[in-house]
Amino acid sequence: MSDSDMRLLLQCILQLRMSKEMEELSPLVDSGHGDGSEEETEDDGEPKICQVCGDKSTGYHFNAMTCEGCKGFFRRAMKRPAQLCCPFQNTCVITKTNRRQCQSCRLQKCLSIGMKRELIMSDEAVEKRRMQIRRKKMQEEPVTLSPQQEAVIQELLTAHQKTFDMTCAHFIQFRPLDRDQKSKCSREPNSNRFTYATMHEDAMQQTISFVSPSFPYFSIQSPESKEKNRHKRAIFTSLPHFTDLTTYMIKNVINFAKTLTMFRALIIDDQISLLKGATFEIILIHFNMFFNEVTGIWECGPLQYCLDDAMRAGFQRHLLDPMMNFHYTLRKLHLSEEEYVLMQAISLFSPDRPGVKQHSVIDRNQETLALTLKTYIEAKRTEPETHLLFPKIMACLTEMRSMNEEYTKQVLKIQDIQPEVSPLLLEIISKDS
Repeated sequence: MSDSDMRLLLQCILQLRMSKEMEELSPLVDSGHGDGSEEETEDDGEPKICQVCGDKSTGYHFNAMTCEGCKGFFRRAMKRPAQLCCPFQNTCVITKTNRRQCQSCRLQKCLSIGMKRELIMSDEAVEKRRMQIRRKKMQEEPVTLSPQQEAVIQELLTAHQKTFDMTCAHFIQFRPLDRDQKSKCSREPNSNRFTYATMHEDAMQQTISFVSPSFPYFSIQSPESKEKNRHKRAIFTSLPHFTDLTTYMIKNVINFAKTLTMFRALIIDDQISLLKGATFEIILIHFNMFFNEVTGIWECGPLQYCLDDAMRAGFQRHLLDPMMNFHYTLRKLHLSEEEYVLMQAISLFSPDRPGVKQHSVIDRNQETLALTLKTYIEAKRTEPETHLLFPKIMACLTEMRSMNEEYTKQVLKIQDIQPEVSPLLLEIISKDS
């Protein structure tokens, strides 16, 4: 054997070894679909045979019926710059067992059965197709909560049930609402919206007729009212009850937050800032669970509340109108307890509250909670219930932010007129951290 023949034989042997290593390491060997081939699968019940090696075929690849192994080999061979040569006589019979022994004859067999190089997709097109396949599989697979998300929801539920009494049994221990016959809750005929009864004239006058003209929401008083004001102190007759109710709810919100692991992990200053910013919103969300969207009344166990009661506590329509719309909007979503508590937690972990220092930490916590809520909706609800539910909930959270500011303004005005607001509430709405 001449030196040139020996070198040629050694070159072919080296190519053969490299081919075996490449096939063992390449992710495109027997890798299934998504590698850039144009496939057609015929399912007529008859077994399909690879026209290259005789192995079981998976369909048409690059214009020929082949197995996955020959499909991947052809794709790599067409992209490989090196010239292939046969170590024998260029007459190798390619079978399933020896197909790795001669790349040259295997490639010639691929070309002879009609496999076309121009049907091979580019690397970019291959990656795009694989992404499409993965996306399709994800859409077809049912959405499920991860163990971590399940744990988050369970912790929130436990904290909520431990700190908030859904029977509202404690409410009867608060100072009475001091209602009269003209301030009972009622409904407009043929309407689902609550009306203020006769607040504009009779009840409104009865509630606020002794208020100083300095209070911007009230009309100028008559001399008789000013004289009567000297002998009266209780202007907002429902304020004592609402003071007790608010103090009770604030303590529950604090206990709820302190039960959460991710809240306790924050520095004290951030815990205080988050509580100051979210307490009103969490109370609002909690009371939505008791709201009757037909009557417009909050049915809290032994007691019922309506807007008349809030107005008799000093709150005005600048706050009460958007608050009422909020309760109707949120209640019509028919949220589960899990969705309510996740909504409360998202409100609590708002990184843009005044005084917050660890913005990135709180932002990650809120993102985790928001993603958990979105996954819960997709996993537990079915169409059309899931349609835009998550963005609608997030819109309600945004709406509460503007109401929060108005609530603070009105509480401070009420305190100026009738200083019976609880110190705890004043601390919550104070600007100092």
